[in-house]
Amino acid sequence: MNAMTTTAAPATTPVVGFEHVSKVYGRVRAVDGLSLALRPGETVALLGPNGAGKSTTLDLLLGLKRPDSGTVRVFGTGPREAIVAGRVGAMLQSGGLTDEVTVAELVRLGCALHPRPYPVADVLARAGLTGIADRKVDKLSGGQAQRVRFALATAGDSDLIVLDEPTTGMDVSARRAFWATLREQADRGRTVLFATHYLEEADAIADRVLVLHRGRLLADGTAAEIKARAGARRISFDLAGDIDRAALHALPFLASIDVSGRTVRIRSTDADATVHALYGLGVRPRNLEVTGLGLEQAFVAITEAEEAKQS
Repeated sequence: MNAMTTTAAPATTPVVGFEHVSKVYGRVRAVDGLSLALRPGETVALLGPNGAGKSTTLDLLLGLKRPDSGTVRVFGTGPREAIVAGRVGAMLQSGGLTDEVTVAELVRLGCALHPRPYPVADVLARAGLTGIADRKVDKLSGGQAQRVRFALATAGDSDLIVLDEPTTGMDVSARRAFWATLREQADRGRTVLFATHYLEEADAIADRVLVLHRGRLLADGTAAEIKARAGARRISFDLAGDIDRAALHALPFLASIDVSGRTVRIRSTDADATVHALYGLGVRPRNLEVTGLGLEQAFVAITEAEEAKQS
């Protein structure tokens, strides 16, 4: 691929800046006073439950919607100015594809429209589309259509790549190849922002994780920092004999407990104290494991805690 020199933003200028941004639909505050800044070269995962405001946030970033209050800046300018200048490539979950044209024809159009295009053959190869370049777009599988959307998002030398649920419909091998390509883009200094429901992808790929909840920024940090913020560890074991289930539920520092047959799974805010108390009940657990939370479990813990505060 003939890589062109990426025009970097000045170090003092965020790639993306939201300042007290709100967007309201009737009684629903889809985005509620959101402030954040993305820096050059970051790979950032945007997480949140359904209705958290992820898609609206991306629409505001891309100038597809205007905020009701606050300001959105991209490379120090308005979103539309940055897009017209070719500095932003986007892959949207809701983006339709033109029917009755081939993959190559559509990608060729995407390259022709970009101010700093890459060669069509390189774009097709990077997205894994060379073998189906002559296929009509309306004959593609869901995963293949996603790869076409990715090709259009990376048809030229953009400094920011925005992806909304990019690997939906892709099989495991396609997802792995997709993220390898995105790592190459990040290694060239581009900023990558992606929203995903696959939390293992965020854990493996992102330098930084943003957690939205009801339109607000609930957590912002590395995956390790998000896990630590949850403040809990997982305890799992098998019961060797009978035990009073009420005694298990009375163990100290429980965040949650699940008993399925003889297998017990606990989330504890003080695993040492919980295990000590477990042995104090006279229980001799088998296959005892104490581990840190994964990003998915930490995400659930943080959002559940926020829901409990607001209920």
